[in-house]
Amino acid sequence: MKSQEIRSQFLEFFKSKSHKIVPSAPMVLKDDPTLMFTNAGMVQFKEYFLGNSEPSSSRITDSQKCLRVSGKHNDLEEVGMDTYHHTMFEMLGNWSFGDYFKEEAISWAWELLTEVYKITPENLYVSVFEGSKEDKLGLDTEALELWKKIVPEERIVYGDKKDNFWEMGDQGPCGPCSEIHIDIRSEAEKAKIPGRELVNADHPQVVEIWNLVFMQYNRKADGSLVELPAKHIDTGMGFERLCMALQGRDSNYDTDVFRPLISELEKITNSTYGKSEKIDIAIRVIADHVRAVAFSIADGQLPSNTGAGYVIRRILRRAIRYGFTFLDTKEPFIYKLVDVLSNQMGEAFPELKLQKTLCENVIREEEQSFLRTLDQGLILLENIISETKGKTVSGKKAFELYDTFGFPIDLTALILRERGFDLDQKEFEVQLKEQKDRSRAATQVTAGDWEEINPVNAEAFVGYDHLETATRIARYRKVESKKGALYQIVLTQTPFYPEGGGQVGDKGFLKDADGNKVEITDTKKENNLIVHFAKSLPKDPTAEVKAVVNPKTRAATAANHTATHLLHQALREVLGTHVEQKGSLVKGDYLRFDFSHFSKVTKEELEQIEKLINQRINKRLPLEEQRSISYKEAVNQGALALFGEKYGDSVRAIRFGKSMELCGGIHVQNTSEIWHFKITAEAAVASGIRRIEAITGEAVKEYFANQDEVLQQIKAELKNAKDPVKAVNTLQEENAILKKKVEALLRDKAKNLKSELKSEISEINGVNFLAKRVDLDAGGIKDLAFQLGDEFENLFLLFGTEHNGKALLSCYISKNLAREKDLHAGKIVKELGKFIQGGGGGQPFFATAGGKKPEGINEALQEAASYLS
Repeated sequence: MKSQEIRSQFLEFFKSKSHKIVPSAPMVLKDDPTLMFTNAGMVQFKEYFLGNSEPSSSRITDSQKCLRVSGKHNDLEEVGMDTYHHTMFEMLGNWSFGDYFKEEAISWAWELLTEVYKITPENLYVSVFEGSKEDKLGLDTEALELWKKIVPEERIVYGDKKDNFWEMGDQGPCGPCSEIHIDIRSEAEKAKIPGRELVNADHPQVVEIWNLVFMQYNRKADGSLVELPAKHIDTGMGFERLCMALQGRDSNYDTDVFRPLISELEKITNSTYGKSEKIDIAIRVIADHVRAVAFSIADGQLPSNTGAGYVIRRILRRAIRYGFTFLDTKEPFIYKLVDVLSNQMGEAFPELKLQKTLCENVIREEEQSFLRTLDQGLILLENIISETKGKTVSGKKAFELYDTFGFPIDLTALILRERGFDLDQKEFEVQLKEQKDRSRAATQVTAGDWEEINPVNAEAFVGYDHLETATRIARYRKVESKKGALYQIVLTQTPFYPEGGGQVGDKGFLKDADGNKVEITDTKKENNLIVHFAKSLPKDPTAEVKAVVNPKTRAATAANHTATHLLHQALREVLGTHVEQKGSLVKGDYLRFDFSHFSKVTKEELEQIEKLINQRINKRLPLEEQRSISYKEAVNQGALALFGEKYGDSVRAIRFGKSMELCGGIHVQNTSEIWHFKITAEAAVASGIRRIEAITGEAVKEYFANQDEVLQQIKAELKNAKDPVKAVNTLQEENAILKKKVEALLRDKAKNLKSELKSEISEINGVNFLAKRVDLDAGGIKDLAFQLGDEFENLFLLFGTEHNGKALLSCYISKNLAREKDLHAGKIVKELGKFIQGGGGGQPFFATAGGKKPEGINEALQEAASYLS
């Protein structure tokens, strides 16, 4: 049975049980402050479990793409080492929100596995929660009795809290679970050891395939449990493991989920899977990681140095490193797998096909960049080895190489072993732990329980129409972090727009009846609740307050948000309809817009884009808003939907003239409110991704005022020339002429100096030696040194010079001399640099050092001869 059929049979089975099939949510989460990635099937349904909103159906089924790089059995460094753990994986799930519970979940799971998928019942084991003294919970007898009706008791395993109690986090909905495990070992192996003894023992062929979670408790901040008002079902079945079982394979990587990728890898790298453990691990790592990276990019998350982007970059670099070390790949190759992945999974996940070119471009550029990093790291590691006394390399030095330059520590250790050195691993671990502790301390947040006072209104957000409203606090909680204590406040209704879709959250204040104000410093959305951040609470949290948004910041933000829509439209008109939004930031003082495009936007194109947008501003286009329209109807009307965004059945559509997009953000009522649009920067973000930064309104007025002031200053410097552009051109022409004259004089000077210096070269122990202070710049010194090197064999030169109060030492050593005498110009100038209070380095045959003590040059020159004695 092929994987596509396995997936569709699962969905159709639960559709027959009155479940609504919903699409996978994006794997990358953009507006969830608690998570970077969808790491479980239930993530897109959190708000339903918490009771913050109503689902479109009480029964839902889906196949959710997930990403895990930490936690139980999912540490990134372990992926590839075995045959059944992954970073990116699919989670098949069925959900009940206050509808059916344990009986249906258990019986349907068994029916699907044994009657639809035809899995032999004797190969299945189930587990139930044995209870927890810590939580004062007993054995899950309800689940136990239900399973006893289906399977012999010897196939029921009892699990502790670690294995059979599922929690959303430190707080929130949770409950006991029943796992279903499959034993795919040979009959001979089964005869030796019963399968029940290998359940949850990390055996590669006795694995969990389905987890049935019974959500019936809520975990409070103090650790106690209370019953949920409604009980829910949350199940998750690992798609890759299910395919392994149904396709009769011993490994996830032997299924048709991974085999096409592995076959392509074998061709590209001229390697064979299944003959060498190291090569097998490398191939598994790459096959797994390219899926995680490609899906993330397709969902709109580019590799970067922070947040979710850093995680994606780390995953990709691990794959590159394994190829570099074990498959001998020194050129980009992983990007070539995207085509295979797109053909294989593009039907189930169309975003892969639509974003294939972008995925290829970004991955290829990341590969090129990291391969350069590896080359640079190898040089730096060579320097560390040469400076090491003894045979143990400092863990601190290795950590600097890892932390500052991104050079993998396992590659460092491998190279050191090959060179006969050891790594001080303990010292490295100490450095790494200190860094992690600092990072953890900086981000650690402790949240109290919500104090619930009033219910939240069904239509809580009134900010499209009002900047202020009378309201009450619905709930609040205190949050402690390194930055201090804050209060998170949810109002029964609010005009504050929560951060989302690139737009920053509103600021403002709450005012009580006595005129006392509590400042709102930020607004975010969490699990469908609009959360206001404040340093204090109103004096009486139960009293009515007035919620007031800062009108000036809101107006500027709205102008910039509407400008991003006009910019998107203009880019597609000028550059082509291949342009798609890939990210944005909308603030009061400026806007940033990332988009797909294959080349730099020219000056003429930027001028045309600006012109088009300002024409639409001057046309005074009114806002046409459809607050609740079906997704399908909006798209049929021409609305642009963004990849990587999660849209419901009902959406909000925003139109200004021909510009129409799905958007929940704040906009102006008329484009004339933008006043004027000005692009301030255009640059590359990644391969195939460009970024435009721009300003509107008051910021443009300030920009033009500053430009005028600069122009007046330039005119004053030019003696108030009538035509400042012509005057600057004249200065540039005169400067070019003078520069050529100076270069000619320096060449003559160097030529004359060369003749003088040739007569000063002396012989020390068979080496032609000269240490001299010269009056040349760095480029002139280098040219002179190499000219002398062409005329003299066995040459050792050290030149010193002073320029603008700084000292410079340059050392040249003939290549044959560097080899035969084991001399290294880089090490020599580094040591001599102490005389000029500086440092430097370079290659064995030429290197430079700079310092802030010119009076030390003579001492350095005197010391040079000691290297030949």
